[in-house]
Amino acid sequence: MTSAGRFAPSPSGELHVGNLRTAVLAWLFAKSTARTFLLRVEDLDRARSGAEAEQLRDLQAVGVGWDAAVVRQTERTTLYDDAIARLTAEGRTYECFCTRREIQEAPSAPHAPQGAYPGTCRRLSHAEREIRRASRPASIRLRSDVAEWAVEDQLNGKFVGMVDDFVLRRNDGVTAYNLAVVVDDADQGIDQVVRGDDLLPSTPRQAYLATLLGLQVPEYAHVPLVVNHDGVRLAKRDGAVTLGDLAAVGIPAERVRDLILDSLGLPAGPLQGALPFFDPTRLPREPWVWKTPAA
Repeated sequence: MTSAGRFAPSPSGELHVGNLRTAVLAWLFAKSTARTFLLRVEDLDRARSGAEAEQLRDLQAVGVGWDAAVVRQTERTTLYDDAIARLTAEGRTYECFCTRREIQEAPSAPHAPQGAYPGTCRRLSHAEREIRRASRPASIRLRSDVAEWAVEDQLNGKFVGMVDDFVLRRNDGVTAYNLAVVVDDADQGIDQVVRGDDLLPSTPRQAYLATLLGLQVPEYAHVPLVVNHDGVRLAKRDGAVTLGDLAAVGIPAERVRDLILDSLGLPAGPLQGALPFFDPTRLPREPWVWKTPAA
């Protein structure tokens, strides 16, 4: 099985500087450890026409390449269905008919972590499920045996996070992110996951699920985000933050790449030239505050 790292954007629009910085870091982590680097398009939800092509173009413009054909989640639903079927056969799933409002208003289960699913549908009888199916399609939840799980992160150390009865398949039939990402990473031989640290809280759920499925838990490195001047995660509303917008004000992709490398303490130029200087232990641990440079 291939030893690999990856970048996995959702094709909801153009990538901004924060997304590109994470992609550069994922590439550097993979290549510095002699791994192949893969690109997966997570298009189960929020796909916008033309966004995938824009994203691939922008990744290549800053020097991020990949070593195999691009994989799309919408082409892999059979793998997700098989995983859910296996968990169901083992008694590890149940139907849930709760709305978001009902979950928010329900009292928490005793000793449950803050924000955990309260288990409303966990013990419904067959008759109760039949009645609820008549008025609302069900989502599929994992029947978890633990309340928390620990993961080791290369940059953040040991992290213990909540594990509740999280959704595996939404009630519209779409596979949930936490299941898809676990199945995809294992199937593609991805044993190193580098992504933004806003995703660290969901990682224990994914590691626990991988363990239940008998899959390898990847090495994790959750990197600091790029933020605006208010310290809020960068978004497209923050002005010129995409390669297209920056090019329109006279800032080419090569300069954006060099700004990203400088923010990491690495020399300007092609990414290959930065590899000899890349050391994860010396990476900045604080968010990078983005300021649009002068042309």
